[in-house]
Amino acid sequence: MASRRVGAAAGTTWAEAERAVVARARRRIGLLVGVAATVLVTAAGGVSYAMLVRGQERQIERELAYTADHSDPSGPPGCTWLFILDDGELVTGRVPAPPGFPMIEEINASAATWTARETTVEANDTVYFVLTRPRGDDVVQAIFDARYQLADRRTLLLSLAVAEAVGLLVAIASGMVLGRRAVAPLAEALARQRRFIAEVSHELRTPIAQVHTRAQVLARRAGTAGVPDGYRGDLDRLVGTTRRLGEVVEDLLLSARLAALPNGRPMADLVDLAELAESAVLAEADRAAEQQVTLTLSRPDVPLPVLGVASALHRVVSELLTNALSHTPAGGQIEVAVRRFGDVVELAVTDTGSGFDPTDRIFDPFHIGGGGGRGHTGLGLALLREVVTGHGGTIEALGRPGQGASFVVRLPTRAGQDRPVARVGG
Repeated sequence: MASRRVGAAAGTTWAEAERAVVARARRRIGLLVGVAATVLVTAAGGVSYAMLVRGQERQIERELAYTADHSDPSGPPGCTWLFILDDGELVTGRVPAPPGFPMIEEINASAATWTARETTVEANDTVYFVLTRPRGDDVVQAIFDARYQLADRRTLLLSLAVAEAVGLLVAIASGMVLGRRAVAPLAEALARQRRFIAEVSHELRTPIAQVHTRAQVLARRAGTAGVPDGYRGDLDRLVGTTRRLGEVVEDLLLSARLAALPNGRPMADLVDLAELAESAVLAEADRAAEQQVTLTLSRPDVPLPVLGVASALHRVVSELLTNALSHTPAGGQIEVAVRRFGDVVELAVTDTGSGFDPTDRIFDPFHIGGGGGRGHTGLGLALLREVVTGHGGTIEALGRPGQGASFVVRLPTRAGQDRPVARVGG
């Protein structure tokens, strides 16, 4: 069965996540203000349009009623025609009626039932309102052309549409301004939180380093002073605990520094990733030998420069090696390979250790995997993703439980830059 991949190629750094939260809040406030303004304009426009239509209909009813009651075919008001059925003879006016009028069927029906009949007819690009009813001994049919009223309605609808579009744009712009002001305290709080983490982490570095050094001295002295094994074990655990505490503080400090940089991108120099990997391997060689783990390095004889911060990238390689050593048993192997593929420099750390469950979200902050998971401090792999993506690269994990793991970091090369390659630690 093939191994499963856990990728962080499109991972989001903590700094990017914070900026996304702030931007999303601003957009949401702007959108809500725009929607509220649109609803208000639409409601006002709907009420105005309804009132206009109702007023026009009442006016048309009055015009038709007056024409049917008082006018004669030769002199009806403008846009109105009148026809009279007098003793079976249809009397028309001097002004020619629109095509399709008079409506003989309506006149005959009204004459037969001696009741009033109302209808509307859409023809000739307009709407005609027709009233047919008895008047005295005759039957009259009054026709009203509502083309001007319809034109007024179209003009009102167009005006409302333009007003709504302009109002929506103004509302969204105003909403964005209001959103920026409303979210400003949140952005400031996040910035203060980052500064607080950076300052506290910086202040904790020295005392933690002193405690770790003192614990190491005590552990060495205990080994030569005949201290009981139980006490020596406690001292060894104390050394390990202070070391992990220091790593957590360094992780928090680096994360806060990365988050404070513009767009999460570090101010960088050219770094030889091959030399940096070799330095990290040499630093872990003794520990690997103590654990009876074979640690090998594969690299070309030429520099492999990438644009980045040497200390941050060194932290990436060191964390990957620490992670591999923590999960590789005695007799296992760890291989570090650095190579170039076109415009990309690839660093791969492969081990034969316990692997990880592909369903574990190992790159999430403070994730601690179960079973053979690679939780470590719960912060390291999340920080690796942040550092790598902050350098414009990707990180990918490949593995299965009990079958080892491989972490692959890909960074864009900058071999053509006219800047000196930074030495490791420089």
